[in-house]
Amino acid sequence: MARPEEHTTRSRDRVGTPWAGEGAGPRAPRPAAYPGRVRARLTGRSAVEHGLRALCLAAALAPLLMLLVVTATLLVSALPAIRFSGLDFFTGRVFSFGNLYGGTPTVHHGVAAPHNASYGAAPLIVGTLLTSVIALVVAVPIAVGGALVLVERIPRRLQGGLSIFLELLAGIPSVVFGLWALLVLGPLLAQHVYPTLARLGVLVPFLRGPVGNGQGLLTASLMLAVMIVPIVAATTRDLLRTVPVLHKEAALALGMTRFEAVRVVTLPFVRNGIAAAAILGWARALGETMAVLMVSGNALNIFPYNLYAPTTTIAATIAAMLDSALTDATGMGVSALAEAGLALLTITLLTNWIGRQIARRTAGVPLPVGRGF
Repeated sequence: MARPEEHTTRSRDRVGTPWAGEGAGPRAPRPAAYPGRVRARLTGRSAVEHGLRALCLAAALAPLLMLLVVTATLLVSALPAIRFSGLDFFTGRVFSFGNLYGGTPTVHHGVAAPHNASYGAAPLIVGTLLTSVIALVVAVPIAVGGALVLVERIPRRLQGGLSIFLELLAGIPSVVFGLWALLVLGPLLAQHVYPTLARLGVLVPFLRGPVGNGQGLLTASLMLAVMIVPIVAATTRDLLRTVPVLHKEAALALGMTRFEAVRVVTLPFVRNGIAAAAILGWARALGETMAVLMVSGNALNIFPYNLYAPTTTIAATIAAMLDSALTDATGMGVSALAEAGLALLTITLLTNWIGRQIARRTAGVPLPVGRGF
């Protein structure tokens, strides 16, 4: 049996590589870690991964860049109107381009505008907020109740088909909703529903007043409610499906009724997500344009004096007055509409930010928003 020294010597001789301590000169260079073909393949794969990473980063930054570009464009276009109106834009009641065909220009703070021009947007802001808030108040209970019935009571084999109809409702163009509300919903409400509500004004003061012809604040709000119900209902349906079955079964085992289990277990589990979905629906209602323009009555310079009175919104006013603004030789008409658009963008971004902050509190639940800013 060979001794350890002999075994080591034989192994060294077999390899043929001198040890650094034997005085045999510098150590021989090590062979390449990978053959040339494998190394080239790995280098190419690394280049593809870097390219894919850059592409994903660009795709992630694209929405932010587009938002910054839109905001900057609106801000630059709105600067003359901001200097001209100042805070009167938020407190003034008259939004008028003035005399576009003659007269002495009106000058405020060094900025010239057509004669008698005034850009007060208080009625527009109030109309925007009122229509969207009323729509939200009507839509959220209907959407949440419908989602509860769809998930908790309807057999699973029927849920897929009904969910498809819910998603199809969300895809109907807004102008179709507007036409339906103008021709069907508005006249129907004005003839058969609003008179009854007005008679209840003895008990509920804000319901009293002339009902009009069906074009006004309440009709626009109900139409917006129909439009945002699918958004809130679809999100709530997905949230309800994440509630652990064991929690609900435990509540039933303790003697709770199904209604009590929903109230005590299901809704508290998803309430933050429902709030986020409601705020996302509110953002949709804030920016709706053509449908509201068709049924709101387009009352420009007045506050709605009752639920049935005509009104208008920021988005509807921009769509209705853009053609006239383009004929303003001073450019102040377009600038005033840009300021109105900037105000609407600020309100919409604020509501989305609030929704994201609420969504942050819902851990482990899939929501239609990301992790937030």
